[in-house]
Amino acid sequence: MNALQVTVSQLNTYIQARFQEDSRLSDVFVIGEISNFTDHYRSGHLYLSLKDDRSVIRAVMFSTYAKRLRFQPQDGMKVIAHGSVTVYPPNGQYQLVINDMQPDGLGALNLAYEQLKEKLSREGLFSQERKKRLPPFPERIGIVTSPTGAALQDMLSILGRRFPLAEIFLFPVLVQGEMASGQIAEAVERANRQKAVDVLVVGRGGGSLEDLWAFNEERVVRAVAASHIPVVSAVGHETDFTLCDFAADLRAPTPSAAAELMVPDGKDLLLELQSVKKHMEDLMERRIQNHRQQVDSAVQRASLFKFTDFFEKYKKELSQWQHRLTLSAENALLRAKSELAKEGEKLNTLSPLAVLSRGFILAENEEGALYKKAKDVPSGGRIQLRFSDGVVVCREESTSLGPVSFEKKTKRNGISKSSKERGVKCCTLEEESVYKTEKEEE
Repeated sequence: MNALQVTVSQLNTYIQARFQEDSRLSDVFVIGEISNFTDHYRSGHLYLSLKDDRSVIRAVMFSTYAKRLRFQPQDGMKVIAHGSVTVYPPNGQYQLVINDMQPDGLGALNLAYEQLKEKLSREGLFSQERKKRLPPFPERIGIVTSPTGAALQDMLSILGRRFPLAEIFLFPVLVQGEMASGQIAEAVERANRQKAVDVLVVGRGGGSLEDLWAFNEERVVRAVAASHIPVVSAVGHETDFTLCDFAADLRAPTPSAAAELMVPDGKDLLLELQSVKKHMEDLMERRIQNHRQQVDSAVQRASLFKFTDFFEKYKKELSQWQHRLTLSAENALLRAKSELAKEGEKLNTLSPLAVLSRGFILAENEEGALYKKAKDVPSGGRIQLRFSDGVVVCREESTSLGPVSFEKKTKRNGISKSSKERGVKCCTLEEESVYKTEKEEE
């Protein structure tokens, strides 16, 4: 029997076909340590070898699969690689073509998190010296989050209750998925370019590591660290930590906590203002009384002198000083009252009577208790409608329940603004909307 005569190419092609026919070689998991790792940045292909204590096999991971990796492979790293064993005909070598690779013993996301954290930390992005202080009384607050998430509603509710004078600018973005990181970073950069707000909060509600991964992406972390506007990171729950938390100027355990930390409580400000007013009144009274006593004492001392000319000389001078001191105290008191009046006008916006004077109505039952929701009104029940100038008694005929409606407003500086039931204005990038209840006219 004559031996088969073939060329080298034919032999390698034949061996390649036999490898492809073996189903066990087309779907194999290989555990090994990475060595001779090479990253071809232009092509995106990864070339490496996998070895154990006795053998080694060459491997390649093409760019289509390599770009899906969440971590950066390194020499000495133990991994589990999945793929197929093939023969490369030009050189007759067999190799493992990898389509997926995971660290052995540590998840890819956890490893990617630690690798990027170490890299950015070395660059100083998490340094305390970079942190900026939040403004004590922000007039404009930006929120980068999902417009449909519960986190936004929680923040709007708290901001409206604690500090209704602040304007709220919403930067709607995706907070999960492949496109989320790009949108979040772009929103932070846009807020800085337009100088739209005094403070910026970036966040979302809780979720798994995969759900929160957009806030671990390098572009988002760098955008937060580079922001000239102070940034509050409010991602997930108290136990969730993202790289965005380390780069931000302040980390809040939850979105609700972020709203609490960004603004003061209006009730506390009112009490403090009243305390200052009382202190100023007491101070003016003490100063006036002190000056009066000094004048009286001077007059008494002058009366002890027997020389009439000496007494008359200083009597007129003392009278002039008394007039000047009294006038100075009165002017200071007038200025203080003027400042208090201005602050009182600001606080008047929070008064229920001021709200009624703008056309709003309070709905009460017969005992004077307030109805807060339409569903609380009993069928056919009597309702007292309290206006600014009186009360109208009526009876419920029908009730229609539904979601909050929206009212379109004009844009300003490319960012739309809106306000909610508590007076909070909320903005979207596309158009301005006003959250309102029925029969409400702003």
